[in-house]
Formats: sequence, structure tokens, C-alpha cells
Amino acid sequence: MKGRLQSSSIQTKRSDRPRKNKNSSVWTCQRCLTQLRRLGSRKNVKGMARFGIRARKVYGVAKPKMDTLAKRIGKSHQLALQLWDSGVHDARILAGLVDEVRYVTSAQMDRWVRDFDNWDVCDGTCCHLFTFAGPAWQKAIQWSGRKAEFQKRAGFALMAYLAVHDKNAVDSKYLRLLPIIRREASDERNFVRKAANWALRQIGKRNIELNSAAIREAQRIGKMDSRAARWIARDTLRELRSEAVQRRLRGKQAA
Repeated sequence: MKGRLQSSSIQTKRSDRPRKNKNSSVWTCQRCLTQLRRLGSRKNVKGMARFGIRARKVYGVAKPKMDTLAKRIGKSHQLALQLWDSGVHDARILAGLVDEVRYVTSAQMDRWVRDFDNWDVCDGTCCHLFTFAGPAWQKAIQWSGRKAEFQKRAGFALMAYLAVHDKNAVDSKYLRLLPIIRREASDERNFVRKAANWALRQIGKRNIELNSAAIREAQRIGKMDSRAARWIARDTLRELRSEAVQRRLRGKQAA
């Protein structure tokens, strides 16, 4: 993911109120929705449905067009909140791109996660916004224990993105996530088991030490009496033991 947002483990100075965006008077929520409708495509909506992306209101805006629009708009926390409240799938993806991470609170994250109804809005919001918010680690742990499918997925998506983007986090923070992944590894739901697998693999690709720890955890998971757990273990071990991953981690350690 591109951008200059800071890791959630780096403390940043916050003001009480969002700064006024010079574009806020130009890019209203209504104008954004109008633009999204113009950029959308029914063909894309059908294509999204084939990949399990379904929502009550969706325009089918392609990701490159969404990124371009987000750059034109700039950052605006208030606009992001309005876009999210519109209930339109594409507007919620855009909200995650234009929101200002410094103003994202625990309460906002809990409100938004309850609206997650497919993996696209879940992963997109976690990738572009929530991973860089102060409560990200706390929410990763909390949400991984949720019952709702995409709220639970969000917990593991955060773990995976933190493993990639939080460059300053110490290994012990990731080690505490491993038993949580094992605890939930028997969840047979496709979007949950794939996210748990994703989190375990990303943790295991950070460095040699975490690679060894993730492999041991995968071996434990593989002994569970669960098809989902055995699949997670096989897929994780195949990647983390691969020569490509081991060579990269050895090179990283030697650097």
C-alpha cells in the first residue's frame, strides 16, 4: 500500500478537531456519490459478485478509478464519515482512502466494522485506514473473537496488514497473536479461515525468528481435528518453508 501514513506503533500528535480540508467545500458527499455513479459499471458489479463481493448498494467502480478520485479529493475526515453513512459500497471504499487516520477513534472503528458485509470493504478499510490507527492492535485481538464473519475477518486482516506495515513493532507483539490464530483456526467459514491463514503467513514472513515461531504454530494447528485448521496448516507450512521465503529471510538477517 502506498502512502505516508505512520505505523500504529508510532505516537503522533493529535489535535481535538480535524483540520479543515481546502477541498471540503468542493467535494461534498453528494458530489462524490454522483462521481462514483458515473465511474461505475454494471459489468464490474457482476464481476465483483463472481468474486464474492456483494452489497445492497454498489456502483462497480474499478480500483484504479477509485484511487484517482481519492487523490483528486484529498483527505477529509468529515467527508469520510458522510461517505460511510451513505451505505454505498463504493463510497465506503472511498471513505477508507480519504479519511485522516489521526482522527480515527476506537468508537469509529467499532461502528464501521459492524457494517462490514463483504471481504472487499473489510480488507480495503483495514488496509488503507485501520491498520495505521492507534487502536489497530487492540482491535485485531478483539475482532478476531467476534462471531460475525466479516468482523472476525477484519481482526485477522489487521494482523496481516500490521505484519507488513508496522515496521517498529517488536516480535513479542506478534508472538501474542499466534495462540489467537490457533484458537480460531477451526472456523470453517471461507473468508475467516483464509484470513487466519493470511495472518499466520504474514507474521511468519517478517523475520527468521517469527518464521520459526509461525511454523511451530502451524504444526500445532495441523494436529487439530478440523478441516479448516488442517488446510491453514498445510498452506502456511508450504509457503513459510519454501526456499524463496527462507532465502529472503536469511538475506534480511545477514543485511
